[in-house]
Amino acid sequence: MDTTIAAETLRAWALDERARAHVMGDPVLADMARRVAARYVAGEDIDAAELAVKSAVGRGHNGSIEFAGESVRDRDEAIAATERFVSLAQRVGAAEIPSTVSGDLSHIGLLVSTDLVRANALRTAEACEAAGTVFMISAEGSDRTDAVLDVYEWLSARTSSVGITLQARLHRSTADVDRLLTLPGRIRLVKGAFLEPSAVALGRDSGELAVRYQELATRILATGHPLTLATHDEPLLRTILGQVAEAAAVEVEMLMGLGDDLLDSLHAEGWATREYCIFGDGWWLYVLNRMAESPERVFRAITDLGPLTP
Repeated sequence: MDTTIAAETLRAWALDERARAHVMGDPVLADMARRVAARYVAGEDIDAAELAVKSAVGRGHNGSIEFAGESVRDRDEAIAATERFVSLAQRVGAAEIPSTVSGDLSHIGLLVSTDLVRANALRTAEACEAAGTVFMISAEGSDRTDAVLDVYEWLSARTSSVGITLQARLHRSTADVDRLLTLPGRIRLVKGAFLEPSAVALGRDSGELAVRYQELATRILATGHPLTLATHDEPLLRTILGQVAEAAAVEVEMLMGLGDDLLDSLHAEGWATREYCIFGDGWWLYVLNRMAESPERVFRAITDLGPLTP
C-alpha cells in the first residue's frame, strides 16, 4: 500500500466541499460516513461532548471541546454557529468543566467578511472569558493563515481569553512564531494535517518535520510562553519534555481515542495533559485528516461500517 498517495488522496477529499455535500446529501452515504466518524467524534450535540470530556477529566486530564465545522460562506450560518460556540462556553462554565473551547474561524465568518468574523470571534472569546476558559483558535489551510493570524492579533488586543494553533509543517511558521510570541495567548503547536504543496510545507512523512517541531517548541519554551504540545509522536514528546526544566507553562494534548495510554502515562508522570474532542455534524475535514495521518485506518473504517444491509 502506497501510504503517501493514500494520505494525499484523503487530504484532498477532506478539502473537497462538493464531495462532502454529495456524501452528506445522500441518506445512505451519510449514514455510512457517520458510522466511520463515530470512532473520532464524541457525537453531534453538546451533551455528547460534555460526557466525553468528563470521561477524560475522570482520568485526570483537562479537556478541549471543538464544535466542528469550517468553510462557512453564509452570514446567517456563521452567526448560528457562533450561538453554538457561546452555548458551549456557557455549558463549560455552568458545569465547571476544565475545558477550553476550540474552533475554526472559517466556521464563524472568516470567509464572509472581516467585520463578521471579528464580531463573532470576540463574542465567543468573551463568552469563554465569562465561563473562566479560553477560545482556542484552530489551524486552517495555509491560504487562510494570514487572515487567521490577523483576527487573532486583533482579538488579543481586546481579550486575554484566546489562544492560537501553529502548524510546524508550514515553512512560514518559523517567522510566524516571532509574531505570536509578542501576544499573550497560549500557542498550540501541531504538526499540521492539511494538503499543502512542498513549496509551502514539509511533508507529513518528512524527517525534517520532527526537527522543526522541536525547534519551534524549544524557541517558545525558552521565553516562558504558554505552550501546548499537540502531537501523538512519543519520541518527539519525550525529547522535548526531557529538556523542560519548568513544567508550568507546557501541557500535552492528544485527540480523543487516539492517544489514551500515552496521555494517561504522561499525566501519571506529573505533566499537565489535555484531551481534545469534537462534536457536531461538521466533522468531514477532521475525520478524513485523522485517517490521512495513518492511512491504515481506512481498513478500520471498513470494519466500523459493518455489514451493509439493503
